Amino acid sequence: MRKVFFATGNPHKLKEAKRVLSKYGITVEQLTVKRVEVQSESLEEIARFSLEHVMREVHLDGVVLVEDAGLFIEALNGFPGPYSSYVFSKIGNEGILKLMDGVENRRAKFESVVAAVNQSRIVTFRGEVLGVIAHEAKGGKGFGFDPIFIPYEGDGRTFGELEVEEKNALSHRARALRKLAEWLTGSSKII
Repeated sequence: MRKVFFATGNPHKLKEAKRVLSKYGITVEQLTVKRVEVQSESLEEIARFSLEHVMREVHLDGVVLVEDAGLFIEALNGFPGPYSSYVFSKIGNEGILKLMDGVENRRAKFESVVAAVNQSRIVTFRGEVLGVIAHEAKGGKGFGFDPIFIPYEGDGRTFGELEVEEKNALSHRARALRKLAEWLTGSSKII
């Protein structure tokens, strides 16, 4: 069984990663290290910068990864985008819903970029999911903006209403992690 080290302080992201990657025979170990994020409009640039910082802090033999994600709302010109974590900490779901009050165009997408280093080579994998912003927060599962995001591919429930396995079938993060797993294993077959 292969192991990767995931530099994250978010237990929800760790849980999702463990579930997705285990299907490829990959175990995930949390790497507790302070991540530094550069201010950028590019999730890929943020993830690469964070990974380079992590690699200066720790010296591990194996695959190390970081993940950065954002909610991009069309009517708000992509806001909060790469600033999603900060915006969530300041105004939360209710603040976004207030910004969207009376807005007809509720299209949005979640994007995720996983940056991984294997034998000093940095690679990135992107995943996205399209959907809409709900009119009210629903569900106590997931984290962050999950209770206000309804994926198009789902059954009308928000990410906050979905169990981890249901969310992983659709989510931006799971899609990026599956691409990572396929790259690491050299195949697209799930075991």
